[in-house]
Amino acid sequence: MLDALISSKTRIKLLLKFFLNPESSSYLRSLEGEFGESTNAIRVELNRFEDAGMLNSFNDGNRKMFKANIAHPLFMEVRNIVLKHTGLDRIVENVVERLGELDRVYLGGDLAKGINADIVDLIFVGNPERDYLTTLITKAEKIAERKIRYVIYSVEEADEKPFPKNKYLLLWNNGELK
Repeated sequence: MLDALISSKTRIKLLLKFFLNPESSSYLRSLEGEFGESTNAIRVELNRFEDAGMLNSFNDGNRKMFKANIAHPLFMEVRNIVLKHTGLDRIVENVVERLGELDRVYLGGDLAKGINADIVDLIFVGNPERDYLTTLITKAEKIAERKIRYVIYSVEEADEKPFPKNKYLLLWNNGELK
């Protein structure tokens, strides 16, 4: 979908990186390794996003770090487009909101890091009905056109396990899409 609207593959990768997980920050050289593209192409797009106010930058030692500007008036609209592109909005609608005893849902794996992937890694916290969850996951995979892997933790287990923001993205919490 984004490919039809945006011709720059680098720009699409940056949108996914920063707007899928707005807590993530990165610098030019790390993006070069992650994207497998030239620093010049990435720098041009980073500068465009920064000039438009969509990204903020700050210094961390000698590195210029970039992060999504969540105060930008279009932040939520761009983020919603990115969620739709990855199919996460449909997964939440078709799976999470129908499960009953569910406290929260985290996204893990590459998508949580802002890297486009064909596999969606979900962590369910609560006590969902497992057979029904399996049925819903199968349906959601067809709708989102992505493979979904998942693990279930009880609330107690999850409270003992840290979910760092740079590796996990809280998608849903007590009935609300985040």
